[in-house]
Amino acid sequence: MLPWILVGCVFLLGLIPMLFWTAARWATRRLRAEEQRAQAEFRLARERLEAKFFDLAARSGKPRGLRWVDVDFLDDQVCFARDRLNGMLAAFVGVNISFEAIEGGDMEDVAAVSNIRDAVALFHYDGQNWGTGGKALFNVNPQQALDRFHQQFVPLVSLSLAGERV
Repeated sequence: MLPWILVGCVFLLGLIPMLFWTAARWATRRLRAEEQRAQAEFRLARERLEAKFFDLAARSGKPRGLRWVDVDFLDDQVCFARDRLNGMLAAFVGVNISFEAIEGGDMEDVAAVSNIRDAVALFHYDGQNWGTGGKALFNVNPQQALDRFHQQFVPLVSLSLAGERV
């Protein structure tokens, strides 16, 4: 009887790691599927998100003394990441921003006001919808922004517009 109990215990001890491995693999696949779905949804909602970004950013009053004139979203500069703190997905999109000085403001006589600024527009995914707070990170591209915030964000494998991994 004792040998059978020993065999049963060894079998169960071998089964437990296999169950954990299977559960971890299932969770990873589910997470990757969510990431791919979110990236596809971002591409579908991108025009609406870009308009929302511009509206919120232009109303923010930042940078002080400047009026937002135009934001050119760069199609080939998008990086996706997952926030380590809350698990939300984020999109970092390269943009070129044009400003003009507000009449009577501090920036009115600054020649550099008309220079186009490189920046990154930030977007977030709450598990169901993409949104934005209209926040921009200036003087970086999406990859540089991810590098700067590497302690907060984990980069994702992105999909091209054709759905291929990049």
